Amino acid sequence: MKRQLAEKSGRDAEARAAFWLKAKGWQIVDRRVKTPAGEIDLVAKRGSVVAFVEVKWRRKRTDLDYAIDEYRLSRVAAAAEAVAHHYAGNGEDVRIDVILLAPGSFPRHIANAWQP
Repeated sequence: MKRQLAEKSGRDAEARAAFWLKAKGWQIVDRRVKTPAGEIDLVAKRGSVVAFVEVKWRRKRTDLDYAIDEYRLSRVAAAAEAVAHHYAGNGEDVRIDVILLAPGSFPRHIANAWQP
């Protein structure tokens, strides 16, 4: 039951993040992309930038500061690397973004969060 609730919260957060990105001029190209290296929550594109987006939801805003770490970002980066050629063409920039969500706060968008 707890796992199902977490899954629903995650899907709801991804839908909110997608809505927020669209409002900022991004096109959502794909959702929940599964790769051998892991899953990518959202793939978004704006202009010549393709962003592989990790979405994190926490019940308390104060927990957002600890929602993402280098290990998790490295997994998202590995997953993105496995499929980037499907989403980005020549001359397009690819990056890893993070969107942090909690009740009562605006989404926190960290652009280019992974820089190895």
